[in-house]
Amino acid sequence: MARKRKGRDISGWLILDKPAGLTSTAVVNKVRWALEARKAGHAGTLDPEATGVLAIALGEATKTVPYITNALKAYRFTVRLGKATNTDDAEGEIIATSDERPSEAEIIAAIGQFSGNIMQVPPKFSAVKIDGQRAYKLARDGKDIEIAPRPLWVERLTMIAREDADHVALEMVCGKGGYVRSIARDLGRVLGCYGHVRELRRIWSGPFEAIDAITMEQIDMLAKTPALDTYLHPLELGLTNLPEVKCSAESASRLRNGNPSAVIANGIEFGEECWASFGTQAVAVGIYRAGELHPHRVFVLPQT
Repeated sequence: MARKRKGRDISGWLILDKPAGLTSTAVVNKVRWALEARKAGHAGTLDPEATGVLAIALGEATKTVPYITNALKAYRFTVRLGKATNTDDAEGEIIATSDERPSEAEIIAAIGQFSGNIMQVPPKFSAVKIDGQRAYKLARDGKDIEIAPRPLWVERLTMIAREDADHVALEMVCGKGGYVRSIARDLGRVLGCYGHVRELRRIWSGPFEAIDAITMEQIDMLAKTPALDTYLHPLELGLTNLPEVKCSAESASRLRNGNPSAVIANGIEFGEECWASFGTQAVAVGIYRAGELHPHRVFVLPQT
């Protein structure tokens, strides 16, 4: 029989302002330790040198991670023009240089190619799997690898500032699976001058914003104290992008056991995915069919 993981049965979201120099996994492990939580995960990896919003799900909230991962996210980043690196960021080795520098008008015209549905090739130093192995491991081993392009929805890409001839600050809102490093690399190629990411910050992810975030310094200071619990956001925030239906106490009990049950729905279409609540608490996520919710995710929470 599998050994039960130790820790508190605590559920909710903790929004962290990740500092540079830490992996997303290291941050999750630190938060799990600080809250003495049994289960934790994150919704969308940030590169080690990137900063900003890292949404960490605890307990039952981990079941809502896909809905945050699939949500739009916003990034502010600086592109260093004139140099390409093997990692597409400032941590890599310079592999090409150019003395060409585009004008502001040329940059604005070029970024128009990176809006809407685009195809993007992830960086070679990324967690993309190739024949079962991570691309970054193959790249570190000196393997010559090719990564197939992937679709990406870019809601908006705008120039924020032209800091100097060598740097341009941009802001991007995009969907799941976007690599800012690839945007910087490809923009440099379009402009004919090369480019890589110098700085990167995620400013919001789905319903979570940097203004709601706690710092690693606060985590260290409040670790294993009740005060840290006050920074938790409810599980239900992870379901913001899904429509909500209501249910009775009897239906809530049936749904929690994985059985279809009647719900009160307004404007929900047949076959639409939605979540059911009883009072203020999430009960289940499922598919709406003819007055009933057919659950495929249920939440086991202390009933209020």
